[in-house]
Amino acid sequence: MMSIRRQLLLALLSVSTLATLVGALATYRTAREEASALLDYQLRQLALSFRDQARHGTLRHEYGGADDVEEFAVQIWAADGTRIYLSHPRQELPDQVSLGYATVDSGHGQWRVFGLQQAGQVIQVAQPMHLRDRLALAAALRIVAPFLLLLPVLGVLLWLVIGRGLRPLVDVARAVSARNAIALDPLPARQVPVEVMPLVVALNDLLLRLRRALEQQRDFVADAAHELRTPLAALTLQVQLAERAADGAARAEAFADLKGGLQRATHSVQQLLTLARLEPGASEPASQTVDLRQLAAQVIADHLPLAEARRIDLGASPQQQPCIVSGDPDALRILLANLVSNALRYTPAGGRVDVVTGSADAAPFVEVCDSGEGIPPAERERVFDRFYRRAPAGEAGSGLGLAIVRSIAERHRARVLLEQADLGGLRARVEFPPPLPA
Repeated sequence: MMSIRRQLLLALLSVSTLATLVGALATYRTAREEASALLDYQLRQLALSFRDQARHGTLRHEYGGADDVEEFAVQIWAADGTRIYLSHPRQELPDQVSLGYATVDSGHGQWRVFGLQQAGQVIQVAQPMHLRDRLALAAALRIVAPFLLLLPVLGVLLWLVIGRGLRPLVDVARAVSARNAIALDPLPARQVPVEVMPLVVALNDLLLRLRRALEQQRDFVADAAHELRTPLAALTLQVQLAERAADGAARAEAFADLKGGLQRATHSVQQLLTLARLEPGASEPASQTVDLRQLAAQVIADHLPLAEARRIDLGASPQQQPCIVSGDPDALRILLANLVSNALRYTPAGGRVDVVTGSADAAPFVEVCDSGEGIPPAERERVFDRFYRRAPAGEAGSGLGLAIVRSIAERHRARVLLEQADLGGLRARVEFPPPLPA
């Protein structure tokens, strides 16, 4: 599992190590330049010193031991190119070179050489180049060594500091773990670091939406239980009446009432199941291309028997051009079926119900107009509440039809408008957003 703490620790240690190595490299180069300048000065001073000794005849045949070559070596050449003096005969020293400073390769390593001329003789002082490298490397190690020794301590300190910096995330995780379906209070946002604040805000927004969804679910279950209690009690009473019927006619009437009650209860349960599928948290509608003209024709065909039984003129007024929306075909069919069913329920015998499809400003719409009594403007928002009924005498409704219509419309980013129809009743219009350009 990925660990932010471990990643930060490795990143910080890597950056610190890289910075130390870069500093050591810069120190090495600077120290080598300074050492070269200093040692070049020493070579010149040694050459001048040997010139004075040669002038007074005080030169020794061999200067020092074999280890002194680590510091310097001296050669003196006669005017004819013959070497007349060598401070370290047992060492492989470079041959005579030009006067001044030079860097030469003797075959056994590089040498830094300084030569000057005295009375026809050439005095040459040489020094191994690795001495300069060793001095520069020692200066660089003085920087790197303490860091390498303190690297484990630095790692522990960084681990503790990073853990302290990530503690707000741990606190947020504990606060979220303490929440349940009953306690969905927002997380405290005080004393929260700026970097963690977006996470807290997003979680609080999620908790708020979850709390609202659970409240809606609880309200739905409570309302559904209340609404089903009455038809179930009525069914029980009708069964008892059928059992107590004195003759066949009374029993037949009781069974007819029982059948009607079962149909109404079945319709209510179907509406409740439909609304439950549209609750928050349900899956998003499958995005398919739906032609509202064809959908209207299917819904009208399904409701023609009911319209003929009520002697209502049910028809369609589609536009010529296609009326295409993107959404769930089954959900859109339920939406339009509820609008048509409500229109037939509220339209008296001999009335008229029209289903109109079309586009306005490139936005598709479908509307159902009836010649019923309509809905007063003051109640046009309330009718979308669950279980709110305005059923006329002799009609039984669940009060869920328009609630289902609005839920489906919202899932398709559409809006539902209730207005006065030209036929005298209600016009229920569903406007969909314009299709996205291809």
